[in-house]
Amino acid sequence: MFTRRVSKFLINVNRCFHTSKNYSKDSEHPLLRTLRILKEDFYRIEGPSKNELEKQRALMGLFPRHADVLIIGGGAIGSSIAYWLKEKTSREGIRVIVIEKDMTYSKCTTVLSPGALHQHFALPENIQMSLFGAEFLRTIKKRFGNGVQVNFNPQGHLVLADEAGAQHLVDNSVIEREFGVINELLSKEQLKNKFPWMNVEDVELGCLGLEKQGWFDPWALLSVMRYGATDLGAQYVEGEVVDFLFKDKQEYIGEGMEDASYEAVQEAVIKLPDGQHKTMEFAFCIIAAGTETLELSQLARIGTGSGMLSIPLPIEKRKRFVYKFDCPESPPGINTPMTVDPSGLYFRRHGLGGSFLCGVSLPEKCDDSPEGFFNHQISPVLQNRVPKFSDIKLRNSWCGIYENNYFDDSGIIGPHPYYHNLYIATGFSAYGIQQAPAIGRAVAELILDGDFKTIDLTRFGFDRLIVDKPMYEYRQIQ
Repeated sequence: MFTRRVSKFLINVNRCFHTSKNYSKDSEHPLLRTLRILKEDFYRIEGPSKNELEKQRALMGLFPRHADVLIIGGGAIGSSIAYWLKEKTSREGIRVIVIEKDMTYSKCTTVLSPGALHQHFALPENIQMSLFGAEFLRTIKKRFGNGVQVNFNPQGHLVLADEAGAQHLVDNSVIEREFGVINELLSKEQLKNKFPWMNVEDVELGCLGLEKQGWFDPWALLSVMRYGATDLGAQYVEGEVVDFLFKDKQEYIGEGMEDASYEAVQEAVIKLPDGQHKTMEFAFCIIAAGTETLELSQLARIGTGSGMLSIPLPIEKRKRFVYKFDCPESPPGINTPMTVDPSGLYFRRHGLGGSFLCGVSLPEKCDDSPEGFFNHQISPVLQNRVPKFSDIKLRNSWCGIYENNYFDDSGIIGPHPYYHNLYIATGFSAYGIQQAPAIGRAVAELILDGDFKTIDLTRFGFDRLIVDKPMYEYRQIQ
């Protein structure tokens, strides 16, 4: 096995980089250095392909010093971006490196998601992205093989509204149908006839998604996206980005640049599991790190600089409790859709044995334990909506953290207006998992084609924060 041409990526110590920290290069054992140089000399003579060098360096476990595209965050969105970049350029195309600090994904928003699939949105962009997510799941075996299972349950998605929210359901359903969504509005009487287990006394209207809606296994989708990316040549590196390095670019001038100076971001400092700090050059960098996106953006001076860099990324961490409970006596049947209560609480079946999942976003101030919150807040709502839930048994609970865009509750996707090579994909909240295939494809289009080619997400760009034009999304479930 042989290494990649390291000489291309060696750092020129005369470059003018700016950072508040000192990151020295790790020393290399003389014997290992000799072997590496001999292997590089051999490959310079033989003329190996770019793919061979990339593959051999990855197989030897060597840290990559350069990436054409560096993706920070290996969750569903980051892995989707990696997959689409490689899918569009082939294995011999650009070099894609994904940095993920937790390869077990134990705290990843993706794997703690209920896996909802629906198109209950007010904005056309969100509807279109979720429709593509459904199409991606439908054709997933054609892409990745018949052995792939994401366990899609097509029982539908039902949103309930009280008198105050009924008109929103009507308005949204009209927009959804314009884009081909199949849904039906159900009156109180129709709801009771269709779902006799439901108490509808305080419900005014329901909207039931009939096709391409239900739920799936988020972990399975993440695994498939990551497999697809690595199979096409993307490389995952375990580590944490702790800083960026900048370089003066006097040839660049433009609006928002003080004193006609521009400092480009072109290296990331990565802390490895063994505590070492190493740097990686990149042509493009994409921050898709979920709840950690805000901190990473600040490392790039977004929100802490001047001019265009003075505007922060409006991302906050939101907490959600998720519960698994059993209903031992006459539970709602197999045709029960994923149901969203007017309060924002959702519930759905979990298997066929009378088990259910439920959850809700927490208020800003909540000191309750998961069990306490269930007893005080969740259980009364469940019992009111489904009288058969009066004797349920709580089996498990966990807490999920996801990123929320407090500016307008919509995602942020695209390049930062100051940096020509720094892209952001964040703020899609709890529905990011179902939109991950579309988000990844959209970012790949921006990088490779310079524009959106399938779904136009221009209105979701960072620019709207600068001109103060929010893209409000109305939804009951956060």
